[in-house]
Amino acid sequence: QAQLVESGGGLVQAGGSLRLSCIASGLTFSEYTMAWFRQAPGNQREFVAAISRSGGSTHLTDSVKGRFTISRANARNTVYLQMNSLKPEDTAVYYCAATVNSFSDYEGWYEFWGQGTQVTVSS
Repeated sequence: QAQLVESGGGLVQAGGSLRLSCIASGLTFSEYTMAWFRQAPGNQREFVAAISRSGGSTHLTDSVKGRFTISRANARNTVYLQMNSLKPEDTAVYYCAATVNSFSDYEGWYEFWGQGTQVTVSS
């Protein structure tokens, strides 16, 4: 079975930085498009970022462009989300997801999900 495990969340002041990691097991990592989604209480889960199988293409939602960077290390079965200049509105549970398909910002497209890691940004 495939498993995705996120880490790196925490409490940070506005303007600070965090790096989230997601380690995959039980799948051939380089065959999967990887993505990050987030969900705040009472809100729908929203797309944040995605990266292609080789790492050659990335996609970011408009609200995080210029602040967040997605990357992957296929040799380590890991995808990262570097979050800089954090804002209170970034507060959410962040989830990583994987699909054998190409990029989509639709959460139903993704076959495997991690358990989530909490990011809280104080003002």
